[in-house]
Amino acid sequence: MSYLPIGDYGVIGDLHTAALVGRTGSIDWCCAPRFDSPSVFGAILDARRGGRCAVTPTAPAVSEQRYLPETNVLVSTFMPHAGGAVQVTDFMPVGPARDGRAEIHRRIRCLRGAAEVEVVFEPRFDYGLKVPALTCRRHGVLATDADDDVATIATAPGVSWSVEEGRATARIPLQADQTVWLVLRFDDDEVHPVEHYRSQEKLDATIQWWDGWCSRITYQGPYRQEVERSALLLKLCCYEPSGAILAAPTTSLPEWLTASRNWDYRFTWLRDSAFVLYALDALGYDAEADGFMRFLKRVGRRADARYFQIMYAVDGRRELPERILEHLEGYQGASPVRVGNSAAGQFQLDVYGDMLETGNVWRQRHQMTEGTWKVLRDLVDWTAGHWRGPDSGIWEPRSAQKQYVHSKVMAWVALDRGARIATELNLPGDPERWRREADAVHAEVLERGWDPARQTFVQAYGDPQLDAALLVIPKVRFLPRSDPRVRSTLGAIRKELATVCEDLIYRYRTPDGVSGDEGAFVVCSFWMVQNLAMVGEYAEAERLFRNLLRRGNHLGLFAEEIDPATGAHLGNFPQALSHAALINTAHILELLRPREAPGAAAPAASA
Repeated sequence: MSYLPIGDYGVIGDLHTAALVGRTGSIDWCCAPRFDSPSVFGAILDARRGGRCAVTPTAPAVSEQRYLPETNVLVSTFMPHAGGAVQVTDFMPVGPARDGRAEIHRRIRCLRGAAEVEVVFEPRFDYGLKVPALTCRRHGVLATDADDDVATIATAPGVSWSVEEGRATARIPLQADQTVWLVLRFDDDEVHPVEHYRSQEKLDATIQWWDGWCSRITYQGPYRQEVERSALLLKLCCYEPSGAILAAPTTSLPEWLTASRNWDYRFTWLRDSAFVLYALDALGYDAEADGFMRFLKRVGRRADARYFQIMYAVDGRRELPERILEHLEGYQGASPVRVGNSAAGQFQLDVYGDMLETGNVWRQRHQMTEGTWKVLRDLVDWTAGHWRGPDSGIWEPRSAQKQYVHSKVMAWVALDRGARIATELNLPGDPERWRREADAVHAEVLERGWDPARQTFVQAYGDPQLDAALLVIPKVRFLPRSDPRVRSTLGAIRKELATVCEDLIYRYRTPDGVSGDEGAFVVCSFWMVQNLAMVGEYAEAERLFRNLLRRGNHLGLFAEEIDPATGAHLGNFPQALSHAALINTAHILELLRPREAPGAAAPAASA
């Protein structure tokens, strides 16, 4: 069986979990009831064993996908060559419509003529390890296994199912204007009549909920459509019960098909969360930051005396043991398939700066509480006593620790922001000591992290390699954007980390303990654009930004990486960090937009 390109998917979700829906009408990835639960549909990681729920015309057809405006409701339209047209609307209820459980509703509507669709219901519990027993019920199909895993599909009266070897299929003929609903559930062994699920009512409520959330976006620049879609994706990655923010809803989508760079991203990285919250704050949202700070306080109370973990499960769990699922072949045969992530045990100094920057942004809209300040103060204190040691760095190499320059810069951020918060709010702490340590970090980076011969900052002390993470230096105000070292470092990175495409760069080219190549890093490419704007090359920045926006998939979604040669999306998808960088870049471009011609609009992204 064949695989769709990674970029040929849309995503739906309910702030507890998510599902990927391909252009073909097949749900090829869904974990239930939570983002990090074992998959029920996992065909994207093994087309034969993973499982799916598909709705496709029986006649050959062309298809297109779009989201309903200002929502995460996905619409796939199929136009069979023989005539007729069928539309499938997919959504997961959110807000009050969710009723406390994960559901996927699929509305099949014949737009014109006559058509026939085939429905395939093929759940596979525990990452495809278990083939369930399927039983036809009066109103649909029930799937169960010996461990009491359950999934159901409810259909309209009169739909006849055929069941064979863990696969249920049905063919549904449709006439113009006829509508049929399917409802998937994962925690109920009763298959109710389809009207029991109030699908149209929940669709209307879900549209209203997303529209209401989206209407609060304050950005009014020329890239409203792209910013809006990215904001909606970031909201999908928020785990409502705890306030955690997901890095991506998938695991083991490869960063390169012939490498082993396949990782589980269904967790909350403190660093990624900081970028997401900064982006949402730029758009006028603060509830998400409030929820995340509550999450941070919970995990902070459980932090040991050494350091914070870099990532946690969405419920705050610390243990994320990594294992390989040998029974799955991986996307397009690109094994291994991993669940869990052993990088959770790494020490990464930069997350302390990320958390203090988040706290500094958060306190602009919220009153600093005693409990929140205690967590932040402990982070600053720990940084003051431990910044001199090596760490694993932002990119989580599976090799020896180094004295990474980016990590030191972010340690400076932690100390600087901590001292500012304590002083400006008159809070208990040791801001004098923190300022002294911040000055020491700053001086050391300028001395040991700078290559005077090449006129660039380097990845690590004593290492000539470059690192695109250095592009954050002006963003976090370690140096002013007018400093010539900012411009020369940008020039060196554009030259030495270049791809065959001028708008895409690699994050680094250093051996990192993992075999194989990787694609260009989307977030780093957006950082390059931000730096160009900050050093005054605004026209070049906007030109490259428009090029990058065109690299989004048909829905405007981005994976973690892009193959510079083919434009194919690589890595876990969709990636919250990529979309946070898009929003932050649009925000910076708007802040720095030349004002010589008042009222003049910038070119549209499609220009």
